[in-house]
Order: sequence, then C-alpha cells, then structure tokens
Amino acid sequence: MSDNKVRVLVVDDTIIYRKIIRDVLDEHPGIEVVGTASNGKIALERIADLHPDVLTLDIEMPVMNGLDVLRALQKQHNRVGAIVLSALTSDAAKSTVDALKLGAFDFVLKPSGGTLAENAGVLRESLCSKIMALGRTLAIRRILNGSSDGDDPTHELDSEPESTITQQVKQVAFAPTSRPRIVALGISTGGPQALTRMLPQLPGDMPVPVVIVQHMPPVFTKSLADDLDRRCGLSVREATDRQRLVAGDVLIAPGGRQMRLVEESGNVQVRLTDDPPVNNCRPSVDYLFQSIAQIYGADAVGVIMTGMGDDGTEGCRQMKKRGAAILAQDEASCVVFGMPRKPISEGIADVVAPLDQIASQIVGLVKKGQPACV
Repeated sequence: MSDNKVRVLVVDDTIIYRKIIRDVLDEHPGIEVVGTASNGKIALERIADLHPDVLTLDIEMPVMNGLDVLRALQKQHNRVGAIVLSALTSDAAKSTVDALKLGAFDFVLKPSGGTLAENAGVLRESLCSKIMALGRTLAIRRILNGSSDGDDPTHELDSEPESTITQQVKQVAFAPTSRPRIVALGISTGGPQALTRMLPQLPGDMPVPVVIVQHMPPVFTKSLADDLDRRCGLSVREATDRQRLVAGDVLIAPGGRQMRLVEESGNVQVRLTDDPPVNNCRPSVDYLFQSIAQIYGADAVGVIMTGMGDDGTEGCRQMKKRGAAILAQDEASCVVFGMPRKPISEGIADVVAPLDQIASQIVGLVKKGQPACV
C-alpha cells in the first residue's frame, strides 16, 4: 500500500460498471484506483505492472473469467486480494461460492434496476467498507510477517504466527458439566473457504445436529449448502421453517431470514422469521445463539469463527452464562479476526483453536464430553 492507501485494480467487462466502481472508489480518501481491466487476461498483465493490493473482480468476463484469474493467481503464488462483484442469481451465487473457496476475500452484490446515482450509492456503502477491511487485514498480516513486500492477506489460513491475545487464552482449562446436544456455529468473511475445510472433517455419525449462521444474502446460502453437502459425510442443507432438528444434520440459516430454535412438545424446531437485522445482519449469529442458550443451557457448544464485526459476541455471552462450551477460531487462521476477538479477549471462549483443529475439538466435546486438547 502506498501512502497508507489501498491500491485497487477494477476488473469488469462492462464499461458502465468500471466507471461506477472507479468513481465510487475515487471518492474514498483511503483508496487509490491504480487502473482498470476489461477481462481476466488484461487484469493479470496489469497486476504484474501495477502491483495492486486488491482487485474488484467480476466473475463473468470474456477471454478469461474471474475464477480463472483466481486460479492463475494461486498458481503464481500472487497474494493480491480479491473482492468479487456478483449478481443475485443461482448461477452467480454458485460461481461466487467457488470464488470464495479459491481465496477471494469477500463479495458484494451488483446493484441492478436503479439509476446510476442509486447504484453508486449502493456500491459506496457495501464495497468501500470491505476494501478498507481487507486493507487493514493486509497491513496486520504484513506486520505479523515482518514484511513489506506486498504479501496479501488471502494466505493459507493456518500459516500465520499467533498474536499475544490468542496465546494468553489458548490454555484455558475447561470441564463441561454434561455432554452437549447441539453445536451452533457463527461465521462470516472467509466462511465458505473455512467451512469447506472444516465440515468434511466431522464424522458422518455425529450424535448431535449442527446449526450454522453464515452471513450471506438469499440464494447464496443455498448454493453454499449444496456445495458443502457434496463434500461432507453429514447431510448439509439450507434450513426450512418448522424443520425438526435431527442428529447428524447440518442446517444453514437462509440468507435474508432470521433463524431461531423453539421447543414444542419436547421437539426442537427451526423458526424462520422476517424480524429486523441484529448487528446489521440477517441472519444474525446473536439471534440464533440466544435462542439456543434458552433451550439447551449447558448442553450446547457455541463455535465462533472468522468474520468481520462482532455479531455472535452477545450470543456467546448468553450461552456461556448458562454453562455452554464456547470454541473460538484463533487469530492466526482467521481471514478476518473480528467475530472471535471479543469472545477471546473477554475470556468467554473456553477453547481457542486453529481452523484445522476445530473439527476435532467439536468431536471431542460432543462425543467424549471434553475438548480434544486444551
């Protein structure tokens, strides 16, 4: 980054979107647009010449699409960050999930149907904040690495040295009072890639259900669930209203809806609502976790993983007060160390683990009543 600004290359095959995105980013004092590209082939050439920190990346482009750009960057070990711009369609959602698994930092929806000014306003609100978040993550990674050579934060998720905050609490002793009956997981930025690595490590004979809030809009959560279902020994589905919880099922909250659990006649069911956003999120981790605290008390495991913001902190507090076990992903393996930060720093987390150990920690808790290691 030059002059503390995040250097951005705008990659889109549509002239009007290149203009809208550039105009929006040019207004931000912390962002410098270093160039544009109309397809992936041109983008790779300009990355080599311009050394951007971040790409705003369209997926559907001629000559070379966005997914091929991400694959090429992986082969070149080029760690420039990418934020994908996606349409709200099933095909676009699938491609975006693939892009996130290939290392894209996050995505924003392309506005449609409005005036130029309205579309610019939508992008200004959603895109600039994510570019700046990626820039902050980039700066932190460089400091942790002791480097200034342009390494990007979309690194191997478990490759970074741990910070003092994680080291201080990793050895917290924990002795659960009972064997959990449910696992609840909250995750956001970096989630699809992390879930793709973690969920297949859970055994097909999990004795409890798993419920997940992944911050995503409608359609995208269905694509994510379908992709994870193909990769896992467990059944992974987007949750439906009044669905009963079954051991071994993994249910992902639908984008654009709030999900909570209710107990009726001894059976626990999903309730999907149009209640307002919590922490600007719908679905919200706090919304789900607080219902789990009320129903399950100490018989639950809460897992908080990579993501921006602090959605999930209050839910973790409520679960912890009722005796539930709280597991947090460590800073080193998070794409963004936002959501786990407070549960760790406030001592809410009972176990802090890197991404590749989270599944074994969950299994240790639900099958043996204790974490795999502390």
